Amino acid sequence: MILIAPNTVWNPRALETRRVPRKLLGRVAILPRQRLPVRIWARLVVEGQFLRFSLALSPFVAAMFIWPESALPISQAPLAMLLVIGVVEMKLLRVPRDRRDEVVDAATADRTLDTLRFRARRVLGRIAARRGLDRGAMHLVVEQSELARIAPLTLVSLQAEPGVGAPQAAVLTPDPEERAWLAGLFDDTLTERDLHLANQRADLFLRDIAFEAQTVSAHSRLAALMDAAPA
Repeated sequence: MILIAPNTVWNPRALETRRVPRKLLGRVAILPRQRLPVRIWARLVVEGQFLRFSLALSPFVAAMFIWPESALPISQAPLAMLLVIGVVEMKLLRVPRDRRDEVVDAATADRTLDTLRFRARRVLGRIAARRGLDRGAMHLVVEQSELARIAPLTLVSLQAEPGVGAPQAAVLTPDPEERAWLAGLFDDTLTERDLHLANQRADLFLRDIAFEAQTVSAHSRLAALMDAAPA
């Protein structure tokens, strides 16, 4: 899981938006500032279409070296290249439409999504109480890559509608304690892989959980005040 916020990426301007939820994968380059394992950086690189397309077309390049006399006809076969890219992208790296129901059963997928929504609303409620918000909607956006046969890539961001912490829609910056709460979205009972399977079944990879600040309970607000009292 990679937490996306203006202070966690090298290109915060790419997070500017006019509405929420803000979709990121496939639209902006993700350049995290935090230290990440090499495998995570490798996964981010694989997400780039240029690398995937280059690998898919590598047999054509190899063929041009093996049979140089046929290099020109091979290089002028765009339909064949598009066909290969389509097969790799839609059949190998994604779950075909007719096999989505085989990925995970409906009951398990529903439980996974219910657990995500419950945890997300709990975190959003704590954040809204901590910030003293009493109106407007906050969104916890969990976005995953569509690529199926490799490790899931999960982006989590806290987003808000206009008037909630900013005059316009924005990707918010959580403080260290809020980041710890967001990091607790996934554990052994709800893994990124579990969510990825549910998303593949539904062919929906952006989950937007909204929370109205005015619904924060008085108990939550009191708890937030008591937590802040020593400071």
